Amino acid sequence: MATIYDVSVLAGVSLATVSRVMNNNTKVSDKTRQKVLDAMASLGYRPNTIAQSLASNCSNSVGVLVSQLDGPFYGPMMTEIETTLRTANKHVIIAAGHAQESQEKDSVEFLISRGCDALILDVEAVSDEYLIELYKGKTPIVLINRYIEVMKDNCVFLENERGGFMATDYILSLGHKDIAYISGPMYKGDARDRLQGHQRALSQHGIMFDPALWYEGNFREFGGEEGMRHLLSLNKKFTAVVCASDQMASGAIAACMEKGLKVPDDISIIGYDNIPFPQYIYPKLTTVSNPINEMGKMAALWVLKNIYHDTNVKVDCSFTPKLYVRDSAK
Repeated sequence: MATIYDVSVLAGVSLATVSRVMNNNTKVSDKTRQKVLDAMASLGYRPNTIAQSLASNCSNSVGVLVSQLDGPFYGPMMTEIETTLRTANKHVIIAAGHAQESQEKDSVEFLISRGCDALILDVEAVSDEYLIELYKGKTPIVLINRYIEVMKDNCVFLENERGGFMATDYILSLGHKDIAYISGPMYKGDARDRLQGHQRALSQHGIMFDPALWYEGNFREFGGEEGMRHLLSLNKKFTAVVCASDQMASGAIAACMEKGLKVPDDISIIGYDNIPFPQYIYPKLTTVSNPINEMGKMAALWVLKNIYHDTNVKVDCSFTPKLYVRDSAK
């Protein structure tokens, strides 16, 4: 098996020069770098990354913990994280927490045990207290889609309460007064924030929030479908439904179609997230943006700036939602 010494002999350079090439040090001429790379290729030499990380105290790997691996929401986020870090010659190790406290904690411990230089966490079930203790530990963390005041500089987040307000305020501006709401699960902070925004918009227009017209969904299509069926079974008057995710809005539209109801002629519907596919269904979905892909990219840039000391990147941690008016509400 070839060694770094064999590479230095074949390339006719010092061991230190080979090491600089392996670590992408800029203090090596292009000609010398190519000689070393050619020697490594000729000998079939592969650097021992474990030994490198022990020597440099840097593994060039970043742990990424997401809630789930399927669906249209997390894929764009992981793509941006991986692309941004790979461009900087860093690698990602991905684990899933499945919105369960024990699995999220197990995944965090696994990523730490792999020697990751930092962790990017999209977590839902673990407590703020757990994350604060983690934040105080040796492995730096940055949170996506979650805000904790004492570690605000390590949070990349969307103003979800504002987004919830924007969605309902727009429906109210169309003249609707009897408005139903399909929320995400209340154990999730973003679901609570969006509901609070909905309630604030109603209050500002002098309308009481009716708990009977609130259904707690799950952010998924079938949650919206079940929620709409439940609301229609109540025989209570409502002319519009605010959904806390586009996937639930799509399910709600499907349930309306089953009942022969037309959207938006009979019922107006607005979503939240601005994921791609509701832009191509009929009617095209009016929604509020949740730029999770940009948030993923920003979390990766946070790591490059704060952990790998890249001074050429700019990090903006707070995102403001935007309203996208299409055809599903009138």
